[in-house]
Amino acid sequence: MKKDKEQHLLPILGLGTAILLVAGNMIGSGVFKKISSMSTSIADEKLILLAWIIAGLISMLGAFSFASLATTTKEAGGQFQYFKNIFGDFFGFIYGWSFFTVISTASIASIAYVFAESFVNLFHIHANTILAINNGDVKFIAIITLLLLTLFNILGVQGGGWLSNIVTSAKIIGILLLIYLGLSFNSQNTHLAIKTSSSMTTNELLQISAFFTAMLGAFWAYDGWVNITNMASEFKNPTKNIPRAIIMGTALTTLLYVLVNYAYLRVFSPTEFALLYSQNGNIAAVAVANATLGTIGVTIISALIMISTFGATQASTMSAARVYYQMSKEGYFFKPFARVHPKYHTPYISLLGQMVWASLLILSGTFDQLTDMLIFAAFIFYAMGAVAVIKLKIEKKIESSFGYPYIPVLFFVSCIVIVTNAIYSRPAESLFGLCLILIGVPLYFYFKKHKKD
Repeated sequence: MKKDKEQHLLPILGLGTAILLVAGNMIGSGVFKKISSMSTSIADEKLILLAWIIAGLISMLGAFSFASLATTTKEAGGQFQYFKNIFGDFFGFIYGWSFFTVISTASIASIAYVFAESFVNLFHIHANTILAINNGDVKFIAIITLLLLTLFNILGVQGGGWLSNIVTSAKIIGILLLIYLGLSFNSQNTHLAIKTSSSMTTNELLQISAFFTAMLGAFWAYDGWVNITNMASEFKNPTKNIPRAIIMGTALTTLLYVLVNYAYLRVFSPTEFALLYSQNGNIAAVAVANATLGTIGVTIISALIMISTFGATQASTMSAARVYYQMSKEGYFFKPFARVHPKYHTPYISLLGQMVWASLLILSGTFDQLTDMLIFAAFIFYAMGAVAVIKLKIEKKIESSFGYPYIPVLFFVSCIVIVTNAIYSRPAESLFGLCLILIGVPLYFYFKKHKKD
């Protein structure tokens, strides 16, 4: 055990890798898939684009807020570290526990799930021939993917950063290709007439709720901008490079998302995307590629989605495990999670534990159930991040915060609205997520009692 305690994480990653890791964590599966589920809530092209724009702006508000928090510590652990330092051990632990049970693992599970869907579509694997459960082949491939990526990340953080850089660059190029295809497509050939918001329910309250429900899909696609803070101790000059990376990576991703969804809507109407959603296993970006390039387009974009979701799973797997490592290191998680590999200097037990729980989530739920559950939980803590910025500013513990107090206040209000609507529109997923969070309360006192053992 003494040898384990002497091992530590190495600060070897630079700003370029940090920016690509932010984009890599964000660009995963949502940008290729979520427009279909969003179209079932709002059948209006302009409102769908507005949902992407507003979600991007709110994400930028969050990026600016958490960029301020990132200047306060060089330790790994991200939001766990911020909340523990600002609000105390209890709240820090509740966040860390929620991150493990809901936020990070559900994210990893859902991205791996879409990777597996793309794999099955590309190679025409017949459903349910491997596992005798619903979508058994998809779930089996997703779990195998998690296993391979976990083993790869155990072998070293530098290799993981290198892989993330290559894959993120490739998927940005792929998204630019989708934008080009959509913008150059003659939509009059297949595009149905766009229905306006007058075709929706006349109840304005229901319309507003439907709009925010659709935004849940967009927020899933944007989620991940904060994940880089989990690896603070492995970056050079983290108090400067991480804030820059969060802002630059989030801005780049927002621009790409709005443009590519505008391109999608030049090919198909929201009505057609809603119909596509009802057809299990169909992915919006693949349908767009089929309409614009035919069979070769399906192959190219299916391969792109595989690369993108593989890369996002890799980036999330690498960064998230550092939270449980830091919690365990400080005595607030299972002790083996603090172990660092003596040769590769990676938190290998945290990586393995994360893989096991994410695999169980894959077996238990579908893509949309997982993403709705994690967005509900994530935005509770994003709201507290805004409160943390205000608290630190009042106490004069941070020198500057861009747009203070307007940006953190706007971000806080936005988070509360999103959480409230999630409870209203997705009660089952929200309740399940809340139950997993509350399990952490007795566990906190258990870990606190045994902290000095």
